[in-house]
Amino acid sequence: MKERFYFLDLFRGCTVALMILVNNPGDWGHIFSPLEHASWHGCTPTELVFPFFLFAVGNSMAIVFQRSEYQEHRHFLRRTFRRTLMIFLIGLFLNWFPFIRWEGSQLVFKYWVSPENPDYGIRILGVLQRIAICYLFSAILIHFIRDRRNLWILSTAILLSYWLICVLCAQNVDPFSMDGFFGLALDKHVLGISHMYKGEGRPFDPEGIGSSLPAIVQPVIGWIAGNYLVRKGKNYETLVHLLIAGFVLVFIGYSWDLFFPINKKIWSSSFVLYTSGIAILVLSLLMWIYEFMNFPRRWVAFFLPFGKNPLFIFVLSGLIPRLLALFRWHVSETVFTSPLPWLYKNICKPVFSSPEFSSLLYAIVMVFFYWTIAYWLDRKRVYIKV
Repeated sequence: MKERFYFLDLFRGCTVALMILVNNPGDWGHIFSPLEHASWHGCTPTELVFPFFLFAVGNSMAIVFQRSEYQEHRHFLRRTFRRTLMIFLIGLFLNWFPFIRWEGSQLVFKYWVSPENPDYGIRILGVLQRIAICYLFSAILIHFIRDRRNLWILSTAILLSYWLICVLCAQNVDPFSMDGFFGLALDKHVLGISHMYKGEGRPFDPEGIGSSLPAIVQPVIGWIAGNYLVRKGKNYETLVHLLIAGFVLVFIGYSWDLFFPINKKIWSSSFVLYTSGIAILVLSLLMWIYEFMNFPRRWVAFFLPFGKNPLFIFVLSGLIPRLLALFRWHVSETVFTSPLPWLYKNICKPVFSSPEFSSLLYAIVMVFFYWTIAYWLDRKRVYIKV
């Protein structure tokens, strides 16, 4: 490809930076509301991180799939299945890592299923696992269909079918509640309670099997947008058309919310369209800033290193806190601390009287910490891919 679309790296980089910011507050009890997840229905800025990742996966496919080695079916399938398996296994490894945990004053092994309580074990699904699943199916659809109109028709059919499945297979009167969502029963049956996410205070997996169906559409829309960029190039006509498409998707998604609520945890069809529309608008804004404005690029170039190693930085941001949590020491006879909580309490917390600002300061420190690693890798031209 002759053109280099740096604003696509910039889009990925901004997404990674926001991910680190929202995943690393100093105190989970003191967070500014835009940096929190919606309690159930709704969409805060935090809810945009994951769909933006999937949208960016589609953008990348629009560029990568032009290469000759992706044209022949056998080579394409081999590469796609290999990459899917690698991403899925990395996600599973991240869920299990570091294989031991503190239980009182002892380090114990993290069993696949706890021998003491069979309802607890290692979670099978997660963010990377969903990325792997969506990459696999969206890549196959894109490779074998290619035609943008047919992809739109198929994507529409998937989103409408998911809406219909949610309504017809509901477990109670409200198909869009946690108890009524059909995916809950499906995950319990297939995964088992021991391997489900329990961050809601009960078994419920926001990256479950059922809600993965509409998520497949997100990379497809990302590919359609990226493919249009590749074909038309960086010009004002492309920018205007992307803006129109973004506003249309936001409008449709927001209107659909009246009947199928925007909800990340069940990945509603309205959520797919709404967040994809916002992603296109943000991408258009970055394109305008980076390519057309008389604007110092160094002001936004901060995010580029994140965008060149997004998967590695994502994994690293999960590994480091888990690893450092193993190193702890007494602060009183019965209370322990570890490096990151110590950093927040002794360095960040005293700076502000407001705990929300202190918590945000710690998150910003984490962003700069991981940016330093990403910047060093970029300077060394080290780009880690699977």
